[in-house]
Amino acid sequence: MTKVGLRVLGSFRGEVAGKPANLGPAGQRAVLAMLVGAGGRVVTTDGLIDGLWGGRPPATALASLRVYVSNLRRVLEPRRPPRAPASVLVSAVPGYRLCLDSRDVDAWRFRELAYAAFAEQDRTRAVAIADEALALWEGPAYAEFAHKHWAAPEAAQLEELRRATVEHRAEAALDLGWHAQIIPALEQHTRDHPFRENAARLLALACYRSGRQGDALAVIARTRRLLVHELGVDPGPGLRELESAILAQSRSLDLVSPQPLRPVATIPSQRRTPAHRLRRPWSRYAPCHRCPP
Repeated sequence: MTKVGLRVLGSFRGEVAGKPANLGPAGQRAVLAMLVGAGGRVVTTDGLIDGLWGGRPPATALASLRVYVSNLRRVLEPRRPPRAPASVLVSAVPGYRLCLDSRDVDAWRFRELAYAAFAEQDRTRAVAIADEALALWEGPAYAEFAHKHWAAPEAAQLEELRRATVEHRAEAALDLGWHAQIIPALEQHTRDHPFRENAARLLALACYRSGRQGDALAVIARTRRLLVHELGVDPGPGLRELESAILAQSRSLDLVSPQPLRPVATIPSQRRTPAHRLRRPWSRYAPCHRCPP
């Protein structure tokens, strides 16, 4: 079977046999992106039509959808003999699904690697897996479809998982004694996401362990001001306890022999948000079965 690769973590594009693929006009591209977002599950024809035209589909909607699917099949499987069944974009009652390996779709591979990093107890290995996962990102997920109701929830979940992966990597690196090396990445992360208290905690701890007690306290103070002024809330116990420990120069902050690695933040669930709450095109989808080799 011809090698197919699809990318949604940044600009939406595809490759077939190692060469860029022309995925066609906007509607056709949206069909493929919706199928990617379903993660290999079946997307109903009604769901695809709703994703394309909302609540006001034209009379030709079903015919147009079938044309899009036919065109995509020719693009994704250029060597498929006439009348041979498709093996990438397959028909599955009551709609269609993508039959690809997780390594062929960057968002699928990212999820797989992120949760592998969370589960890994060896810190060096956890950092390496997280690095591989984060390297898949070239820009915002589903950026081309940001205005579509079906794309926003999936993009938000992927972004939250990306942020948690950055912080989990930092936690593992801190346990390895790499506090000075991770400060630049954490500084950028906290600039990008200034309300994430866990990110501020990690940056403050990295600064303290690098002999920068003043900078560590400044990180916490800046975060406190932001939370109070913008949200009207005080920092949580994690930041408050760290601040007290830094002021006391507590030995509990010193690097010790690593304990079992724990996630630094609430890990986004591998289960997706219930479809009826997201108004996704795959609101009703069939169980996902592994594609045959």
